[in-house]
Amino acid sequence: MDNITVAIDAMGGDHGPSVTIPAAINALKKYSHLNLILVGDEQKLSELVTQYGSKDNPRIEIHHASQVVEMDEPPSRALRGKKDSSMRVAINLVKDGKAQACVSAGNTGALMATSRFVLKTLSGINRPAIISALPTVKGHTHMLDLGANIDSSAEVLYQFALMGSVLTRAVDNIENPTVGLLNIGEEEIKGNEQVKAAHKILSESDLNYIGYVEGDGIYTDAADVIVADGFIGNIALKSSEGVAKMISHAMKNEFKRNIFTKLSALIALPVLNAFKKRIDPRSYNGASLVGLRGIVIKSHGSADSLSFATAIGEAVLEVKTNVPKLIASEVEAKMDEGRADKGAVEKIEARQAV
Repeated sequence: MDNITVAIDAMGGDHGPSVTIPAAINALKKYSHLNLILVGDEQKLSELVTQYGSKDNPRIEIHHASQVVEMDEPPSRALRGKKDSSMRVAINLVKDGKAQACVSAGNTGALMATSRFVLKTLSGINRPAIISALPTVKGHTHMLDLGANIDSSAEVLYQFALMGSVLTRAVDNIENPTVGLLNIGEEEIKGNEQVKAAHKILSESDLNYIGYVEGDGIYTDAADVIVADGFIGNIALKSSEGVAKMISHAMKNEFKRNIFTKLSALIALPVLNAFKKRIDPRSYNGASLVGLRGIVIKSHGSADSLSFATAIGEAVLEVKTNVPKLIASEVEAKMDEGRADKGAVEKIEARQAV
C-alpha cells in the first residue's frame, strides 16, 4: 500500500499538543503506511515528540506555525488575521499536495471557513457539509449536515444526500446506501417548505431514498444516511450527546446508592463496560468536511488522545477511498445527465416548433 501523509493541526482543540502528539504517535503505531506532518510551535512539538520517545521517527515531520486559532475566535478574524496559524498551515499543506488530508480539533467555524477558502468547493457543490458516523442499535449511520449550514435550500439538501451516499458507500462498503430526510414526522404533509421540496427532489432522484425519518430513527437504523439542515442536525447531535451524559451520570449515582447497588454494579460490570465501549463517542470521533477539493477531518474540541487518534484513522480511510474524487465523479455524472435531459427536451421542442 502507498504511503499516506496527513497534516495535523497540533495546536488546535481544548487541549492542544498534550492530546494531539500522543494521539499522532499512537496512530503511527496502528498504520504502518502513515506519515504525519505535525503543524504548530516547533519547540513545543519537538519537546513532546522527544518526551514520547519518537524524536528520530522518520515518519514524523514538524512544520512550524507561529499562530494558533482560539476556540472562541470569530472565523472571519481567523481567516484574515492568522494566515500562519497551525490550522491554516495544515490546510495549505493539503492544497500544495504535501499532505493528502488535514485533521484538526480546532474552532469548527474557522476550520470550515479556512478550508473552503483555501481548498475551494467541488464543481457543482453549493456548500460543504459536516458529516459524521453516529452509533445505532445495529451499527452506525452517517448524518449530515451537523452544523456548517443554516437554512439550506432543497437543492443543497439534495447535494448533502448525494455526498453522504457516496461517502457511506466508500467507507462502509455499502453498494446502495439508504437515505432518509430528517423531519418532524413521516407523513408527507409534515415539515417546512425546504424539507417538502427536498423530499420531492430526492423522491425523483436515483438515490436509494426511503423518505422522511423522525429523530428517533437516527439511532434505530432507519437509514444508512440521514440528511438534515445544519441547524437541525447540530441540535439533534448535541441533544443526543447530552442524553448520553445524563444516562451515564444517573447510572453511576444509582449504582453508588448503597452496598447492595454497589454489589449489583460489580456483577454488572462486564455488561456495563461492553455497553460503554459500544456507544463510546471516542470511537466515532472524526467528522468529515465533505464537498471540498481535499480531505479535512474535524475532531471534537475536547477529544482525548484515543478520540483524536480515531479522527486520524478516519482521515486515513478517506484518503484510501479518495472520497473527494468519488463525490466529484458522481456530481459530474449527475450534471451530464441533467445536460442530456435538457438537450433532449430542447430537441423535442425544436421539432414541435417546426
